[in-house]
Amino acid sequence: MNLRQLPGTNAVATFLTLALSATLLGSEPRTLEGHAGSVLAVAFPPDGKVLATASRDKLIKLWDPQTGELKRTLTEHTADVYGLDFSRGGELLASCSGDKTIRLWDARTFKAKAVLEGHSDIVRAVAFSPDGKKLASASVDKTVRLWDVPTGMLEKTLTGHTARVKSVAWTPDGKTLASASSDKTIRLWNARTGETKVVLEGHTGDLETVTYSPEGRTLASSSGDTTIRLWNAETGKHTMTLEGHTAEVDSVTFSPDGKMLASGSKDTLIKLWDTRTGKLIRTMTGHTGRIESLTFSPDGRTLVTGGGGGDNSVRLWDIPKETR
Repeated sequence: MNLRQLPGTNAVATFLTLALSATLLGSEPRTLEGHAGSVLAVAFPPDGKVLATASRDKLIKLWDPQTGELKRTLTEHTADVYGLDFSRGGELLASCSGDKTIRLWDARTFKAKAVLEGHSDIVRAVAFSPDGKKLASASVDKTVRLWDVPTGMLEKTLTGHTARVKSVAWTPDGKTLASASSDKTIRLWNARTGETKVVLEGHTGDLETVTYSPEGRTLASSSGDTTIRLWNAETGKHTMTLEGHTAEVDSVTFSPDGKMLASGSKDTLIKLWDTRTGKLIRTMTGHTGRIESLTFSPDGRTLVTGGGGGDNSVRLWDIPKETR
């Protein structure tokens, strides 16, 4: 294994290696090492030319997803970095942290543009609206907040959850915002008025993540109850339960075409599901700790996973054409 010190970064060591574990996808994943804590978030901009990762080590790292080269490390947060999101136009990167702040970065230069303050506790997730004009944030302070991106001003505070809010997601039309909480509920909000439209109940454990399918017809949620639930995004009706993990499901994400759902769990497994039938397509192994985060590349050819529980690696899995 070759160790290469990269110029212009403060990384002590950055590795690009082949994972030693087997995968049912038929090829071994590439492994990026450099974080010193659990990788809580992974994200691509729309062009897929950079991979951003965030960790309990307080750092955001920016990688070339093709070569695995570490391009830059952002050090401004002073506590665990929980969430990342690129604006749909690719101009901005948002990050959120246990330091109670949200930071906006120029996604071209990765220079800091703004710090948004207002939450009274850890900020667990951030999500840009489809038009990039608004940013939603979710916090341990039990609120969801809506921010005006151009000015950085707080527009609305959404209240109703009775425990920490861990995830937020927008419908593709930007009219509805979904939030997931440790109170075991999902709330759908009118993004314009800030009023609750419907409360989704059914999970028997804390909610971990919530995400919309690309066309906006399906909402997926994951929970500490080891299940994934699919919901009709318009009516809020529960349509399907995906079972197979043996521990809490920390993250779920749809493929860009919406045909697959990927899930990552405390059981160290990654699973790919057919969203039409609910059938399990494949199980991927290799991480030695829980799967904290995952996302597909914009072209759907790669699934990126972030490890935790002592496994601080980022893994890039090739998704065969026949699976896609």
